[in-house]
Amino acid sequence: MPLVAFSTTPYRLVDPSVGTANDGQTIPVVGFPFGMTGWTPETRPIEAHCISPYYYKDSRITGFRGSHWISGSCTQDYGSVTLMPTVGDVRVTPELRSSSYRHESEVESPAYYSAILDDYKTRVEMTGTTRSGMLRISFPKGAKANLLVEPNVKPGEGYIQIRRDSNEIVGYNPVHRLYQGNGKSAGFSGYFVARLQRPFAEYGVWCDSEVSKMQSEQKVGCKRFGAYITFPDWKGGALLVKVGTSFTSLEEARKNLDAENQGWDFERVQRSAEKEWRTLLDRIQVKGGSTDQQRIFYTALYHASLAPHIVSDADGTYAGFGQEGKLHNAGSGVYYDDYSLWDTFRALHPLLTILDPRREEQMVQSLIDKGEQGGYLPIFPAWNNYTQEMIGDHAVSLIVDAYAKGLRGFDIDNAYRLILQSAQITPPLEAYKDGRGRRGLQSYLRYGFIPLEDKVSDAYHHQEQVSRTLEYAYDDSLAADFAESMGHDAEAKQLRVRGENWRNVFDSTIGFVRGRHEDGRWSEPFQPDHQYNYITEGVPWQYTFFVPQNIPGLIKAVGGSEAFNAKLDGLFGAKLYNQGNEPSHHIAYLYDYSGAPWKTQNHVREILENQYHLGPSGLPGNDDAGQMSAWYVLSAMGFYPVCPGKPVYALSSPIFDRVVIHQSDGKAFTIRAKHASTSNRYIQTTRLNGRLYSKFEISHADILGGATLTFKLGPKPQAGTQ
Repeated sequence: MPLVAFSTTPYRLVDPSVGTANDGQTIPVVGFPFGMTGWTPETRPIEAHCISPYYYKDSRITGFRGSHWISGSCTQDYGSVTLMPTVGDVRVTPELRSSSYRHESEVESPAYYSAILDDYKTRVEMTGTTRSGMLRISFPKGAKANLLVEPNVKPGEGYIQIRRDSNEIVGYNPVHRLYQGNGKSAGFSGYFVARLQRPFAEYGVWCDSEVSKMQSEQKVGCKRFGAYITFPDWKGGALLVKVGTSFTSLEEARKNLDAENQGWDFERVQRSAEKEWRTLLDRIQVKGGSTDQQRIFYTALYHASLAPHIVSDADGTYAGFGQEGKLHNAGSGVYYDDYSLWDTFRALHPLLTILDPRREEQMVQSLIDKGEQGGYLPIFPAWNNYTQEMIGDHAVSLIVDAYAKGLRGFDIDNAYRLILQSAQITPPLEAYKDGRGRRGLQSYLRYGFIPLEDKVSDAYHHQEQVSRTLEYAYDDSLAADFAESMGHDAEAKQLRVRGENWRNVFDSTIGFVRGRHEDGRWSEPFQPDHQYNYITEGVPWQYTFFVPQNIPGLIKAVGGSEAFNAKLDGLFGAKLYNQGNEPSHHIAYLYDYSGAPWKTQNHVREILENQYHLGPSGLPGNDDAGQMSAWYVLSAMGFYPVCPGKPVYALSSPIFDRVVIHQSDGKAFTIRAKHASTSNRYIQTTRLNGRLYSKFEISHADILGGATLTFKLGPKPQAGTQ
């Protein structure tokens, strides 16, 4: 029987339904952490921009998908395959084959999912590994039982074949790019090998709605197609199906299946997946808070452990980045893809430097590999290609953050070379149009900012000149730190100057960032709470606070701490803080640097308590590959990386009485919060290893060293901080 008994261990507290409604864009996916392929019920039978495979409010299931969806995103699934059991006549279109289901029948966990297809009186159970999945299908006895397999291809493409001699259905789904290079081939396919435990005698394929019995192959030329097998008189018991996946070949998909999913023991595979998740989730142990808070916390940690995806095969094989046209081998490591960098540089990757530094090293090395194979560091690498989705150059942030925290398991020299190249050189035009290099770099170097006359046309997001300037300045400041640490003093000096380019879009007469022309004139009209096309997904009031590399400089430019706090107060008072989108994520912590830390403690607690909930609508916005969830994990523990790339974290008040972070070297960082409660949210005293501690930052070294951080909390701000 499936391992679904209730327990209060971290694993049993995870609720995969959180975020599956409204804007969360998560799915109840099972498999291994950061796996190549996740297995999910499918209610939307398409691979389309901003459409996830599953939505809680949909009433019918169209199949069970081996998915590469970037959790919580507004991207697209790719290279996926769907399996759907039916009973009775073979009906192949998603509308006709779909079945109603009830959420009451769903069982969800990171390693196991099941549901009952009411129209067919059939239970489907799923579990998975990194590169394979297993389905257990219980048809009603005596029924005509069918299994349909469909690669979710673009019309006119793909392949499927039934191989009776090996009880297999194999095929592939060609992958296409999104954003920069939209619609072009990505240079690879999603390959699958579906193997059945039982032999079958009846089978066929379909093209659109036309079914061809006893034919075993279907190639290009259909809008939708697939293959099916039939058991005319189901004798009872369960049908087991296991599926291997790969991005390199059918043979590698078969090898992945054989390497990870031997035999036909469903519970063994489930236990294996559950063990992986338990090991990950048990790295953080919390005590206190409410049961709901613990469930939200561990669900957030689950969601923060789904992307980037491992895309190398079990033997290390992977396709070169940017349609390089070669196969590579990751050796003893693994190769990752699908980095939502504009989102995840902020909290998810800093969290990994604490919880799983070896994995973070491999993720950083994968970025460096992409830069070597494609010629330039990627901005937002997905489907193993350049995309130019979003802005900034935040591969720099990941690399420097890892380096600043002592991680050395990646090619540091090549990392530096690639960072410097991206900061200084625009690629040839065709390569630039295909997504390589920083957008607007020539203007940025000439003026020290990107003026409004540069429309940044060769980008998925046009314009956004002020936000780009601010984010490049942040990246350049980190690059300066990296150069200095490696002894490249001249380059460090140049980059340090560029790290202050935020000043060139900061209008000191009004205290806000603002669009600017080539001749220095400020854009008119201007209201700091209005949207302008020179700001990315926000308003100037929000983006004014994106100077994480020099917060003291920003405070001084605004007019000092009192004026800075008033500007922060104004943002919150005008309800411009938006937890549902990333530009706001660090803002509540800025009071720590301006003499009002109690306001950080209050606002962070308000966000934790009011923006995150249990249930399908429990997220404040797109989870964005786990960034929204990583913010919760860190903030609930009482600290947050305001400036990734600097090995320090700003402090707030934890919601739990006790948190223990177990690290890979056996050391443990402990956080104690005396009298923690909803009302007791203000820090009265702080002690580090028993000694009074007056700072509102803690270092990464203290965390790695296994320190104990103790807070005494109360219902009012500490005397003298108001």
